[in-house]
Amino acid sequence: MHISYIHLFLILNQVIWKHRGKRPSTLGNNTLMMDWMPQKDLLGHPQIKVFVAHGGTNGVQEAIYYGVPVLGIPLFFDQYDNLLRLQKRGAIIQLHEVNGHSFERAVKEVLHKDSYKESIQRLSRLHRDQPMPPMDQATFWIEYVIRHRGAPHLRTEAHRMPWYSYHCLDVLLFLMTSVGVVLYSVFAVIRFLFCKRKNRKYKQS
Repeated sequence: MHISYIHLFLILNQVIWKHRGKRPSTLGNNTLMMDWMPQKDLLGHPQIKVFVAHGGTNGVQEAIYYGVPVLGIPLFFDQYDNLLRLQKRGAIIQLHEVNGHSFERAVKEVLHKDSYKESIQRLSRLHRDQPMPPMDQATFWIEYVIRHRGAPHLRTEAHRMPWYSYHCLDVLLFLMTSVGVVLYSVFAVIRFLFCKRKNRKYKQS
């Protein structure tokens, strides 16, 4: 969040703010400012009620895993899409314009409306419901590849394709050639008809 909005923290009980730089003089005593924090461990704490984030992939995945509702303020790239996906599932509120009124209203809505907590916890249960722990799954597949000498049967055919086919340059060349032939044919027909009409007028005159 931009430093000009830190006065909005005063409406909250306790805030942990990741920010590098000098502590602003207007920052309230309810805010703990840190230049780095173990975000995953922080989101896993049972007292975390709302996660104000820009919507990066890692932050979104961690919020889903630990079931923490998100107040999203996207900035660029994939953040808009990440937050939109969660918004459609009722797990977050997304703010495109931040001011005192909109921020306060959004925070209070996430805190006091149970549907956001219920939605993100449902996504968390879906995310965690796996046949085996992720570490055991990673170990299995590493040992599987070792046992089968690199597991060449799992490699896609794209691995054997020439570079021009992999990048579809041959398809692009074919399409461009086809379009060129069609345009040339149309131009030739129009030119033939125009010349024929011109010659007919010349003979009549």
